[in-house]
Amino acid sequence: MKLWLILVILSPITYLVVDRSVRHKTTTPVWLCWLVIMLPSCIWTVWTYIFGEEQPLPLAVFLLPLIVCPLLYGWLVQRGKIENTRETTVTTATKTEPKPLAMAKTATESTSAPRPINDLEETTLRNCFPWNVYYLQNIDYRPQAIFCRGKLKTIPEEAYQEIKSNVEKAFGDRFFLIFQESFRGKPFFALVPNPQAKAAEKGEAENDLRVVFALVMFFITLLTTTIAGVSIDATLSEELFSNPSLLLKGLSYSLPLLLIIAVQKFSHYFVAAYYKIRTTLPYFMPFPFLLDNFAVGTLGAFSQRRSPIPHRKGLFDLAIISSLSGLLLIIPVLFWGLSLSEITPLEESSIFNLQAQDPRLSLFFSLIAKIVLGSSLTPDMGIQLHPIAVAGCVGLFITAINLMPIGQLDGGHIVHAVFGQKMAIAVGQITRILAVLFAVIHPYFWIWAIIMWLIPLIDQPALNDVTELDNTRDFLGLFSLALLVMMILPLPSAIASLLNM
Repeated sequence: MKLWLILVILSPITYLVVDRSVRHKTTTPVWLCWLVIMLPSCIWTVWTYIFGEEQPLPLAVFLLPLIVCPLLYGWLVQRGKIENTRETTVTTATKTEPKPLAMAKTATESTSAPRPINDLEETTLRNCFPWNVYYLQNIDYRPQAIFCRGKLKTIPEEAYQEIKSNVEKAFGDRFFLIFQESFRGKPFFALVPNPQAKAAEKGEAENDLRVVFALVMFFITLLTTTIAGVSIDATLSEELFSNPSLLLKGLSYSLPLLLIIAVQKFSHYFVAAYYKIRTTLPYFMPFPFLLDNFAVGTLGAFSQRRSPIPHRKGLFDLAIISSLSGLLLIIPVLFWGLSLSEITPLEESSIFNLQAQDPRLSLFFSLIAKIVLGSSLTPDMGIQLHPIAVAGCVGLFITAINLMPIGQLDGGHIVHAVFGQKMAIAVGQITRILAVLFAVIHPYFWIWAIIMWLIPLIDQPALNDVTELDNTRDFLGLFSLALLVMMILPLPSAIASLLNM
C-alpha cells in the first residue's frame, strides 16, 4: 500500500484521538494540535517520495520531528490551558508537598473548582478521622483538593482503609481519598472531586465507540505490520501492488508480533479489571515508515486509564504482569524464529540490519541465539533473521522500552511501587544520565538515551501511596530491572570470549 494512502487513512483517526484528548483541556484549536501531531508522518512521507523507499530515513530526519513536534504539541495545549484558567487560578499547594495525583488536575480541568463543603460537612469530615487512627490537626482548602494534615497513629494500611470507609459513608462517591507522603516524609490525606461521579450514565455509548475505534486501529496495524513483514526480504511496494497475494508472506511477522503486544496489553487490561480500575481497550499504533531500511509496522499499543489506581500493590501488579507475560511469549517466539534463521558473515552492525544482525548488541538476545544456534555462531558471524525471529526482536525492543524505570512506563510504575514516588523520580534521573554516559562509550545506546529523555519523570501516585509492598513483589521488581539491563546491555567481551561469540 502506498504511504500517502496510509497517511490518508490515519489522518481522520488521529484527528478523533486528538479531539477527544484536548477538546475540554485547552482553547488551542484542535486542528492545530492535530496538524502538529501529523507533521512527522508528513515529513517522512515527503522524504520517501523524493528519495524513494529504498533510501532509508536519515537519523536526523527521523528524530528531529519526533522530538520537536511532541514538545510543540505540549506547549500548544499548555498555552491554551493557561489562558483558559488565568482568571480562576489561585495559590497552589506549598512546594514541600506533592500534588495529589494528576487525577486531581484532570478533575479541575473537566469541572469547575471543587464544591466547597459547609460547616456541617466539615464537622462530618473531621469525624471521619478517629484520633487513635489519624490525629487530624488542620484542614486546608486548595483548588485541586481538600488537604487533611495530622499525625498517623497506626499502620498506614489500616488507617487508609478505615478513613476511606468513613469518607465513603459520609460523602458517597463525591470524592477520591488520596493518602500520600509529603517530601518531608509526613503522611497526609487529600479529598479530590470525583470527575466520574456525574458521568456514569455516558459510559455505555462511549464504550461502544471505543470498541469500534480499537478494532479499526487493530486492523490498520495488522495491515502495516503485514506489509512490513513482506519488506523483510526486500520485496518492493510495486511488486506488492501487482501481486497482493504476497501479503500472506508478511503474516509470519505480523501475527506473532501482534500476539506478543496483545498478550502484554490484555494482561494489563484484565489486571486492571481485577483491581476495579476503569481502563480502555488497548489501541494498537500503526507505523508504516522505514527505520534503517526496515518498516517496523507498529509502535506497540496503549490504553487509557479512566480511574485512579487504589494502591501501590495494584500499581506494581499492573506493570509486572504486563511486562513478564509478554516476555514469556517472546522467548519461545525467539527460539522458534532463530531455529529458522541462517548464519551469515557479519557486516556493519545495526539494530535493524536483518540480513546480518549482530546478536551481541543485547546480552539477553545473544544468550538465546547461542543456545539455539550453538557453535556455528562465531565472533565473525551474524544472523539473517527469519520474520518470526524479527517479530521476537521487535517485541523484545518494545518490552525493553516499557521496562525503563522512568515515568508512566511499566518500569517507572515498578520502581515507584517498590521504592516510593520520590525515589522513583531520582532513579529515573540517574537512569537518564547513565544512558547518556553509556552512549558516549557505545553509539548503540543513543537510541535508549533519546527515548529516556523524551519521557517525563513523574508518575501518577496511587490513592494509597504510602503502604509498602511485600518481599515477594520487591524481589520481582528487582528481577525485572535485572532483565532490563540484560536486554539493553551489549554482550560483555569476557562473556563473548567464554561463549566463543
